Amino acid sequence: MKEKKSFINRIYRQKDIKKVEDKINQFGVSKKFSCEYFMNFRLYTSLIVFVVIFIFMDYGALLAPIITVLWYLLVGYLMIDRPLKKRERKLDTEAYYYFEVLTLALESGRNLENAIKMACKYIDSEISSEFKETLKQVNFGKSLTEALSLMSSRIPSITVNNIILNMEQSNLFGNSIIETMYNQLDFLKDKQVMDIKEEINKIPNKISIFSVLFFIPLILLIILGPVLIDFIS
Repeated sequence: MKEKKSFINRIYRQKDIKKVEDKINQFGVSKKFSCEYFMNFRLYTSLIVFVVIFIFMDYGALLAPIITVLWYLLVGYLMIDRPLKKRERKLDTEAYYYFEVLTLALESGRNLENAIKMACKYIDSEISSEFKETLKQVNFGKSLTEALSLMSSRIPSITVNNIILNMEQSNLFGNSIIETMYNQLDFLKDKQVMDIKEEINKIPNKISIFSVLFFIPLILLIILGPVLIDFIS
């Protein structure tokens, strides 16, 4: 019997569905909605926005298509792109401490799987939850290399994925991973310092924008206030 296609499979191209699905999978174990739910929600709310604006607003025929497109893009940004960026920063922040503990466990003579178990035991974080899911898949019969490869698809951070790739290769070919991990830890530390410097460099720009939006209008109001009062009088 031929399988019935879902609604989104009828109206969207497969590559578009796959693109959204891959993004949503990057929420990992904290994923809160499916690809089908997101695409249906975005489509139906966009239709509602279009109809409401078209019927109830002046120049609705002109504004409805523009605002609907903006809403369509905004839903994707608020539900996927922005939270994924936040998750990426969080994983990058957590990575150094987790991989430091994992490296110390490897140095004590444990193999990679046991080192991951030890790090997960002592660390409770988002990246630890993803490794716990990886260990669960190993318990269900997957090899550690396969489970790590699947984990990469759940991680939006390129930095963390590079470390996972090194772990995969070391586990597959039996190479020593300790030296590689120390190199990765040095990279993570340097990256954290660079990220902090970047945030500090952004502060003057943020202050300038804040000044333009709030202080300058206030100063103009103070200066021009008496003139306006006299003019109104």
